[in-house]
Amino acid sequence: MKRNLTSGPVGSQLVKLTLPMVWGLFALIAFNLVDTYFVGQLGTTQLAAMSFTFPVVLTLGNLAFGLGIGSTSVIARAIGEGDMRRVQRFTTNSLTLALTAVFLFASVGLFTIDPLFKALGAGPEILPFIREYMRIWYFGIVFLVVPMVGNSAIRATGNTLTPSIIMTVAAATNILLDPLLINGALGFPRLELQGAALATVIARAISLVAALLVLHFKENLLSTQISTIQETLWCWRDILSVGLPAAAASMITPVSIGVITSFLAFHGAASVAAFGLASRVESLAMIAVMALASSMGPFVGQNWGAHQVDRVRQALSYGYSFCLSWGILMAVGLGLSGRSLAAIFNPDPKVIEIATRYLWLVPISYGAAGMLQITSSAFNAMGKPIPSITITGTHMVGCYIPLAYIGSRMAGPTGIFLAAATANLIVGFGAYVWSRRTCLQRMKTVSNNTEAQKT
Repeated sequence: MKRNLTSGPVGSQLVKLTLPMVWGLFALIAFNLVDTYFVGQLGTTQLAAMSFTFPVVLTLGNLAFGLGIGSTSVIARAIGEGDMRRVQRFTTNSLTLALTAVFLFASVGLFTIDPLFKALGAGPEILPFIREYMRIWYFGIVFLVVPMVGNSAIRATGNTLTPSIIMTVAAATNILLDPLLINGALGFPRLELQGAALATVIARAISLVAALLVLHFKENLLSTQISTIQETLWCWRDILSVGLPAAAASMITPVSIGVITSFLAFHGAASVAAFGLASRVESLAMIAVMALASSMGPFVGQNWGAHQVDRVRQALSYGYSFCLSWGILMAVGLGLSGRSLAAIFNPDPKVIEIATRYLWLVPISYGAAGMLQITSSAFNAMGKPIPSITITGTHMVGCYIPLAYIGSRMAGPTGIFLAAATANLIVGFGAYVWSRRTCLQRMKTVSNNTEAQKT
């Protein structure tokens, strides 16, 4: 069932889109936190190993996210234009594109584990644990990428509830399997880090099956006709025109985090472990903002395709106001509870101290960080990926990394955390200004075209 987002109250439609996404993202982040908890109990070395894998896992996850953004953009705009045949073609070929990307990246990844993680600063005591985790994870990457693209196609129709249910089932499966496979509970073999990777792969496999069933039987988004090579390449081109820059923009963040991780590795394994721990807590704190940013994709895409620019502008205004309010709330909450939260995941006093410092400093900038996410999502939905990649590149490469390098030399991990907050504040408010100008220009163009048609 296709949901028309081009009419009706903007605020209530955003709420209806966002609430299911909050739950789905909560489920997704929850199983990452559960992974962190159980791995943290194995020891600081194992937690540091998992933290080293985080940039790589996030990079490939963001590849899938970028392809999903491209799919959402073209599918939502096709729905807004009323062309349902194009909707089916785009949906089907987005999945074939995802499978092709999976094969290429998994093949390269399996042969580059040691040199890549050595370059990130992993020492000989941590590398064996990284190998255990990543070998299983790479073989299961198909179960990460394809469901993410499939769920993005479902969300493009305005249906955010079903993808959230799929993510919840996957998360529940992962949470149930973690103690069984990591610790060897109930007679299962104790696999430790391998168990964490295997639990994730099994959970994602379930989400793959569920997403394909929904796409075919509920939403009727899959074409039953075999596409010609020419048509497939045509669909891939349109998806990649947004998806490739979006994927590149998405991957800038984890690649940059890999650089930041290497800065932290200079200060010891505890710093890396603390950063990984605090980053996962941060993901939970930013869940409402991430859900709203994801909801902007189908809403902005459909309205942009239908030339309803004023609704896009109104949606962005609501989104920015929410980000600032939520950012203040999270800054206060994490400032008061940061130490207690860190202690839940790892008992090492040094890890707790460094993670607490992160949760004191970086949340000050969460409002601006949310504005950055919403603006980037909106630009991609408009079919304008260049502003999105420019914003992300400026944020991570232009501001965060240089400031973090200087901060690391001057104040250690604290300097790196201050750099993160500063980069969020500068680029977040710059993104806000850019989005307003873009909407005003589009409104002027639509108005001029309407006047020309009348005459």
